[in-house]
Amino acid sequence: MMQDRPHTTVVLAMSADGKIADFKRSPARFGSRADKAHLERQIAAADAVLIGAATLRAYGTTMIISEPTLLQQRITENQHPQPVHIVISHSANLNPDIKFFQQPVRRWLLTTSLGACFWQEGSTFEKVLVFETLTGEIDILAALKYLASLQITRLAVLGGGQLVASFLASDLIDEIWLTICPLIIGGSTATSPVEGTGFLSHLAPKLQLLEVSTVEQEVFLHYRLLRNAE
Repeated sequence: MMQDRPHTTVVLAMSADGKIADFKRSPARFGSRADKAHLERQIAAADAVLIGAATLRAYGTTMIISEPTLLQQRITENQHPQPVHIVISHSANLNPDIKFFQQPVRRWLLTTSLGACFWQEGSTFEKVLVFETLTGEIDILAALKYLASLQITRLAVLGGGQLVASFLASDLIDEIWLTICPLIIGGSTATSPVEGTGFLSHLAPKLQLLEVSTVEQEVFLHYRLLRNAE
């Protein structure tokens, strides 16, 4: 039976002590060239990329495909050179002057009716998607079903921690790629890959390790999420 949402993969790099940013929430640029290449491959395999507004505000840009082989592969498969880059934000409070809005990608916004008010006019976003629950939150499941109806079958989630937490809580993640980088960040308020309220140990999502590889000082871990019946 076909899945009624895209196959969803989280791709993150973190410090050896499990942080994706320091206590000032500075952009995490500690990944190596190998990690950047790995991220680019994962993006090239996706039909769309989902990024949280806080992550976009921190970096000001998104990751685009620049490797000629990956670009040519997508063109050969009749795909757009870049996957759609979807920003998810309840408020849609984004600075239109950040570099992201000049990057050569198709930009979509997933937001609430309130957030959509700021971006309905103009061509900043190719699409403004509004999927809202009765309580005024973003209806992620409805949005994913809509993406699937557009033949978006593979989705890469690039963070941040709150977004990953919400996807895990709703059992909407299929795979996780984690790059372990050789540094210690520390700090009780530093950002981790999964934010939110957390999970009790007996209710925590379970993983199956699919692959481990080491490139110089970094470790690349590939997991799949185990469903309740497994």
